[in-house]
Amino acid sequence: MLTSVKTKLKLSKEQRILMAKSAGIARFTYNWGLATWESLYKDGLKPNHLLLKKFFNNEVKPVLPWIKEKGVCQKVTEFAFENLGKAFKNFFEGRSKYPTFKKKGKGDSFTINAGGKPIPIGGTKIKLPTIGWVSTYEGLPHTTVKSFTISRYALDWYISCSYEIEQDITQKEIDYVGVDLGIKELAILSTGAVFANPKALKKAQNKLKRLQRQLERKKKDSHRRNRQKLRIAKAHKRVSNVRKDATHKATTYICKNHAVIGIEDLNASGMMSNRKLAGAVADSNFYEFRRQIEYKALRYGSDVVLVDRWFPSTQLCSCCGHKKPMNLSERIYSCDQCGLALDRDFNAALNLENYARKAKPCLDTDG
Repeated sequence: MLTSVKTKLKLSKEQRILMAKSAGIARFTYNWGLATWESLYKDGLKPNHLLLKKFFNNEVKPVLPWIKEKGVCQKVTEFAFENLGKAFKNFFEGRSKYPTFKKKGKGDSFTINAGGKPIPIGGTKIKLPTIGWVSTYEGLPHTTVKSFTISRYALDWYISCSYEIEQDITQKEIDYVGVDLGIKELAILSTGAVFANPKALKKAQNKLKRLQRQLERKKKDSHRRNRQKLRIAKAHKRVSNVRKDATHKATTYICKNHAVIGIEDLNASGMMSNRKLAGAVADSNFYEFRRQIEYKALRYGSDVVLVDRWFPSTQLCSCCGHKKPMNLSERIYSCDQCGLALDRDFNAALNLENYARKAKPCLDTDG
């Protein structure tokens, strides 16, 4: 199976400049391709990224010598067109919005390879095609990869790649578990375990507001304004890192120690459209949590049962099955028939476990 790794690069000043140039060429190529695509479409033609790449290499590249600057890998432009093709494919198939032009300093990245040849990695040094040797802060696994994607976040550059690994099937302590995602707590398990929600965005909200107010007072296009933008980017980066750390720790524990995992198929995008819930839902990382559960379950040998989003896990009694409507303000589920009284999220997690037991009954050893 495939897995990926992403780590921060330790670069010299010259290497940072080279990375910025490569990202700039990738951005220019992508924007040129998008503009040409739109122009051809308006003329009644049906372009594709392969046709645009061929024309760019034969007609445009020769008259732009700065693209062939020393140290810049020429595969940058090739992957820019591939990314454009994927963007339009996702748009046509309804998975994303119409492609937009890239802006300098926002999502700067580029992809390179060695012409299809495997590239060995391992340790804290990597030899990149054309660019040369670069160092990383963390050691990488000793393996081979087909390509690298290098991206910038704030002032830091990161390298990511995919490689093949064998399944790391772990000994499971518990057969079944229900996982209820929430806003108050990140996740509540039917075993009673609770993973706290760091609420990174909420805690950083005052700081971000202050930094944003300071930005508005800076003169447009000034060095001080650019420095202030960098401070804001670093603050957002910390929020993202705290959120990712909590999500990774919770999902790794769940997949390593439970054989069958029942989790709701939440409509995260629909919940994000509610302006009153959007901030809290984004801070809770619902979609990313489920995505990590799915790929880590495959890696560690667990089964995932996606519970239908219309399943009333919060309204059912986990003991007798009685259904009782509840308001969001009610935090305790009290059953009118059997008298059960439980925290509503824990009760929902138990219902998700019961659903998983019915869907995958082969592991049920309770008779």
